[in-house]
Amino acid sequence: MRLSLSLLLLLFGAWAIPGGLGDRAPLTATAPQLDDEEKYSTHMPSHLRCDACRAVAYQMWQNLAKAETKLHSPNPGGQRELSESVYLDVLDRSCSRNWQDYGVREVDHVKHLTGPGLSKGQEPSISVMVTGGPWPTRLSRTCFHYLGEFGEDQIYEAHQQGRGALEALLCGGPHRACSEEVSNTREEL
Repeated sequence: MRLSLSLLLLLFGAWAIPGGLGDRAPLTATAPQLDDEEKYSTHMPSHLRCDACRAVAYQMWQNLAKAETKLHSPNPGGQRELSESVYLDVLDRSCSRNWQDYGVREVDHVKHLTGPGLSKGQEPSISVMVTGGPWPTRLSRTCFHYLGEFGEDQIYEAHQQGRGALEALLCGGPHRACSEEVSNTREEL
């Protein structure tokens, strides 16, 4: 009984102190309201393709960099370089990965993919992320699409120039997922 009374007094005290619990607005969050395309389509919705591309580029870059750190000896230029068979395997495993740590969330009525490599600065204090469902399959398909479109050799060459170069290869340029042309088309719809 004594512990319960002490806890109750502590809570009331915190409520009454300026800046205590009583001055804070309650935090609320709701799950994103997904439309039919977001729920049922087998393809990545067009408004999320830039985020998906950036997630794929991040995973490829991270997995290749991790494999390079396992190399014991750098090449004559001082750079650690994977053999073709190794980077082919690493890129294939990058696309075959689980992708369960990615999902969609809605902040200020705008939906975005979220997960490793997709932070865009200030995060909301509270949000709900929907994972699983179609998102892992869509991301895996997107990844394999880029492997087919560019090839492992070109992707590895871009990786060697840095994460930004890899993201620019996959996502930048005219008619790519993150190009301004594609963004403007989405706004007109």
